[in-house]
Formats: sequence, C-alpha cells, structure tokens
Amino acid sequence: MSTQNKLQLSVLDQSPVPAGRTPREALQHTVELARLTDRLGFTRFWVSEHHNTRTLAGSSPEVLLGRLGAETSRIRLGSGGVMLPHYAALKVAENFRLLETLYPGRIDLGIGRAPGTDRITAHALNPHNTFSDQDFAEQLMDLRAYLRDDVVADTVHARVKAAPFADTVPEMWLLSSSGQSGLFAAHVGAAFSFAHFINPNGGPEMVEMYRERFRPSPELAAPQANVAIFVVCADTAGRAQLLADNLALQMLKLETGQFTPIEAAETVNVAALSPDLQARLAYHHQRIISGTPDKVKAEIEALAASYGVHEVVAVTITHDYDDRLRSYELLADAFALPTMAAPKQVELATV
Repeated sequence: MSTQNKLQLSVLDQSPVPAGRTPREALQHTVELARLTDRLGFTRFWVSEHHNTRTLAGSSPEVLLGRLGAETSRIRLGSGGVMLPHYAALKVAENFRLLETLYPGRIDLGIGRAPGTDRITAHALNPHNTFSDQDFAEQLMDLRAYLRDDVVADTVHARVKAAPFADTVPEMWLLSSSGQSGLFAAHVGAAFSFAHFINPNGGPEMVEMYRERFRPSPELAAPQANVAIFVVCADTAGRAQLLADNLALQMLKLETGQFTPIEAAETVNVAALSPDLQARLAYHHQRIISGTPDKVKAEIEALAASYGVHEVVAVTITHDYDDRLRSYELLADAFALPTMAAPKQVELATV
C-alpha cells in the first residue's frame, strides 16, 4: 500500500454509560479519549446523537464538539451524526459554521436520517417529522445551499444566509446502514460513511453504488467513503474474546428489548445461552473485529479492501474505560500512526 493510500483510522465515540457509572463520567471519558486519539494520530473523532436513553450520554453532538475542539489540536472533529429530520436545516448549518469558524479545517458535518431514538421521542423533537425520503432530500438540499451561500431566486436562499460567514465550510458526510443515504450523498456530491457496526450485510455493494452514481461537487471532486466497525483490541486473545463476547451480548440484550447499560466483562457467561441465542450472538460478532493487534490489523485491512476504502472508523464500547483506552493505543501502534508527544506535566512549585 503506497503512502498516499495508507489506511487511515478514525474514531466514532458514543459516550457509553456503563453499569455503575454516570453520564458525567461518560462525557469526561469522551473528552479524554479525544485528547488521546489526537495525540495517537487518528484522522477523525466523531460523536453520535441518541435520545431518551440511559446507556449513551451523547444527545447533542454540536455542543460536545465545541468542548472537544478546545481539547485537541489536529484531529478532525465531527458528528456521527446529526439526525437532520429533527432540526431546521438553517440551524444545523449555523451550528457547524460556528464550529468551523472556531476550528477551521477540522470540522465534519456527518448527517443521518434515522431517529436515533424511538418514534415517540422523535415526534417530541420534531412534531412535523414525516420520515419521508422527499422531505429528507429537500432538507439536504436546503442545508447544502446554506453551507454554500447559494443565492436561489424566488426561494428563502435569496435572502437568508447561515452565519457566521467564514472562509471555509465543514466537510459534509452522509451516514447510512442501509445504503439509501449513499444515493443522497452521491446526488449532492458529499462523502459517505457506511455503518458496518449496525448492519454487516451488503455494505461493499452499497458503497460501490455510491461511487457509480457520484456527482462531483464544488466541495468534493471524487467519491470519498469510509466504513465504521466495532473494534476491540487487547493485549491477549483471551481478554479480547471476553470483551467482544460482552459487546455482542449487549447487542443481543438491546435486540430483545433489554435497554440496560453494559455490565462488567467478567460477568459474561455466553455458554449459558440457548442455541437460538448463541446463533444471534454469532450474528452480532459479524459487527465486531476483535483480537490481539496483529489479528485486528489484518482483519481491518481486509474489511477496508472489501469496501475499497482507505479509512476505517473504529467504534469501541467496553465496561471498563481502561480497556477502551488500551484498544485505541494498541490500534495506533499496530498501524504505526503518526503520534505526537503528550503535553508535559507542569509541576507546581512548593511554598
């Protein structure tokens, strides 16, 4: 693989709230993780949007990104993603233009169309949300026009602009686990991220369809895509298996309506599951790459090759924060990412 095509690693952090922890601790861990992955040489750090849940603390990506920008220096920061149907396109454009003005050249506006919650909560966020493709397409076109300062006669875009007025604009990505948003991304000339960690089936074909239908835009001359996958990397194969089983079990719980925080890995006993649940657990393991660094590196490279991409976004959820940190440290070392020195600790003078 040439230097130009060297595989890039990025992060999607969902601010998980493990059993026995608080949302405040979860958000502080997200801040610390952003600092770490900035130093370790990861390309992007995205944060997610979820509502009406006790298991994930990130309900407002744009607010959290303002803090993360002040805590980092080189890593790109973005939403993975803002659920556009909940909001007015103008307000989303202003939020991310403000972030781009604060941290120029470092902001990604990742757009999703899933509720990120249940339908009742989605209705509370936006009572006029119809969940229709047509409405989403119109919102997307409005958002693009606001970000570009387009002047469109006989429309609101002839008179209303998104402030602040900056020299650069956020990089726009559309996120999808079904492929439909890939078609929208191709139509508007935006980048595309496929959520393999949500849907492990059909992703390479959907990314290829995006490439085939891509229309160049002023912001993006050629198609740009990445793939997001759960990753659990550990020093030993046994620890990695335990953490991956625990994560797969958490997905199984969510699938069966058990919306509880992830428990300590040491409590896992997958052998006690019924054959049917064992089969579902095996399915959820398709959404995870796990193991020691050499094994994880090989599987990430294989996944990237199957998608034809040069960037993989790692999503890591563990009960113990140290396991999460260690996973990203091992990834950075395995891929020889361009790390930078940690800031020096300032010693307080004694009186």
